[in-house]
Amino acid sequence: MSRIAYVNGRYLRHAEAAVHIEDRGYQFSDGVYEVCGIRNGRFMDEALHLERLERSLGELRIAMPLSLAALRHILREVVRRNRISNGLVYLQVTRGVAPRDHPFPASHVPPALVVTAKRLNEARIAAAVAKGVAVATMPDLRWARRDIKSVSLLPNILAKQAARDAGAYEAWLVDADGFVTEGSSTNAWIVDRDGRLVTRPASHAILNGVTRRVLLETAKAEGIEVIERPFTPQEAKSAREAFISASSAIIIPVVRIDGEPVGNAEPGSLTLRLREAYGRVGRLT
Repeated sequence: MSRIAYVNGRYLRHAEAAVHIEDRGYQFSDGVYEVCGIRNGRFMDEALHLERLERSLGELRIAMPLSLAALRHILREVVRRNRISNGLVYLQVTRGVAPRDHPFPASHVPPALVVTAKRLNEARIAAAVAKGVAVATMPDLRWARRDIKSVSLLPNILAKQAARDAGAYEAWLVDADGFVTEGSSTNAWIVDRDGRLVTRPASHAILNGVTRRVLLETAKAEGIEVIERPFTPQEAKSAREAFISASSAIIIPVVRIDGEPVGNAEPGSLTLRLREAYGRVGRLT
């Protein structure tokens, strides 16, 4: 079965889908995106993803391309046409097509919208959860507005590839003061020696992940104490547990950092408890 994509009002075969060469997303990374998980055919935390989409667009002064009702319909139609039961739906909004010039287009240009969907590699995720993964730390070289879910991800992909080259699953990015900000495509968490959950507070320094937000609710519901503060790589290496979070996999345990074991180098009990509890707090629509 051919994959189907939505591009600016049309449903097209994935192999034939394309945007204009002067789309500002292609020329300038002038756009934002969201990735929403699909579980058993239902959308995970869709309202939070669309809320963040509106915020990111507002920060860049890009108009919403459609009403929320129309956008929800398109998301569901793309998922339906691709027969996705467990997977991800990706949507990207850019400032649109205009002659290449750094300032915003002088005349009204409609925003461009692309939506795609794909299945998850559930076996790969299950293996990562069962065994845990390694992360490698490296300097955070990104721009100062990481709270905007921009399509400009060059520093992220360079960090991710550097981690893979080092034999690690993910990169943990470290700011100029020596504190972990987040992963190249995930949020970063540790469980300290007193069993408290620690993660960096939401600010311009990190993307306030939807899964991160739901996990904070989950921890509260489970009676787990949470401290939102920065932590160093050394503190993480000496922590009881560590993990990463993202919409694609919810939680993946971290068992090694820069080659050093975290705890007993096995997925931690609180980490796995949170992952299981997430399903009771996350909203399916």
